[in-house]
Amino acid sequence: MKDGYLDFANSPMGAKLVNALGLPKPLPLERYKPGQPVVQGTVLIGGSADSQILEALATVMKSIGAQTLAHERVPQWIATANKVGLTTGRWGTQGQAGEKVKALVFDATGLSDSTQSDALYWFFHDTARSVLPSGRVVIIGRPPEECSSPRKATVQRSLEGLSRSLGKELKKGATAQLVYVSEGAEANLESTLRFLLSARSTYVSAQVVRVGKPVSDVVAPADWAKPLAGKKVLVTGASRGIGAAIAEVMARDGADVIALDVPQAQEGLNEVAKKLGGKAIALDIGAADAPQKLVDAARADGGWDVIVHNAGITRDKTIANMKEHLWQLVVNVNLSTQERINDALVESGALKAGGRIVCVSSISGLAGNMGQTNYAVSKAGVVGMVQFNAPIYAQKGITINAVAPGFIETAMTAAIPFAIREAGRRMNSMSQGGQPVDVAEAIGWFASPASSGLTGNTIRVCGQSLIGA
Repeated sequence: MKDGYLDFANSPMGAKLVNALGLPKPLPLERYKPGQPVVQGTVLIGGSADSQILEALATVMKSIGAQTLAHERVPQWIATANKVGLTTGRWGTQGQAGEKVKALVFDATGLSDSTQSDALYWFFHDTARSVLPSGRVVIIGRPPEECSSPRKATVQRSLEGLSRSLGKELKKGATAQLVYVSEGAEANLESTLRFLLSARSTYVSAQVVRVGKPVSDVVAPADWAKPLAGKKVLVTGASRGIGAAIAEVMARDGADVIALDVPQAQEGLNEVAKKLGGKAIALDIGAADAPQKLVDAARADGGWDVIVHNAGITRDKTIANMKEHLWQLVVNVNLSTQERINDALVESGALKAGGRIVCVSSISGLAGNMGQTNYAVSKAGVVGMVQFNAPIYAQKGITINAVAPGFIETAMTAAIPFAIREAGRRMNSMSQGGQPVDVAEAIGWFASPASSGLTGNTIRVCGQSLIGA
């Protein structure tokens, strides 16, 4: 659905009125277009004296073709960058700000005590005004639960407050993220930095990503523009809306798509499959025999590489007014069915080794929502399923992650009453709703064969909504 206020606020007359009244002024967000570079501008690097992953960071910057500059408090970046053949330079001189930049990346892995947090202050104090519209901020730290001392764990945990606050302060469509990378997992950073620094992550902000040691071989795509080339990807709920967008992004990234939806959606499902040159499966995944039917279909296809659990339903009532069958229906389709399908595909080997499972949760599952107790239970359960199955599936070389959409412009949100719809759009750091493609891009990141170090994550695609954790 078109956002008329966004267009009005960016018109000459509308901009004057919005500024005069102090109303939100959402900027049109940059979204990925095939063929464009990962970062369309300069990346400014910061860090402390004891930063630990600058060499790995330089390797990634070289791989993505980024132009970089060094903040004055991390002079070691220049020698590190030159060592891998990356041309770089210094940003600013004698306390004066340098050029405008597209991204800020700060290596906080060397911080071991809260008294060292001044390194964060000086970098972001100097550079915050220099971030261009739709800019990117990425802070890289160590997982607090893996730190060797309580003080190091404390200062590393403090980075979450910084990244979330920056997401709210920078405005102009800029995003801020925190990436915790385990020691020994530095070589697994590339797929995550490619996503977070690019226009693919335009509606993802203030998130905490954990990059660990790979559960299977990290396979860098031969062509990063087609990371899913040769992969077979099942997308459920694919006949329209977010599901159709997911299928389109999977196909754009090179995948052979198997689009699934209920028999009642056969017409739309066939259109999606035909458009993408994929296959269509009309199946009620809530049926008792659905897992075995999918195992049979996958085996007939030579096995599948990625499963995207997008299918879901709502049956909204306050719990006092809800009938038992409405509770059971929503929990079965949105959660229990995913558990059964995962078990069947993983145990049978129909999901190949090195496979990816990506689930769609919801901000309602993280924050709760009035009249949606059944839906919130199912979507919070998806987060639990991802978290607690991650180490089990890792033994088979399979990752499992989830995305949790916020307010996304779909036919469903278009039917929401006007006042509630506008509140949903504006109550985030972007002051606008997201697009189905924003959810799809995050799923594509998790689905990539280069994302073997990512498992057990739930990432919100909500523009840093003011609702939820």
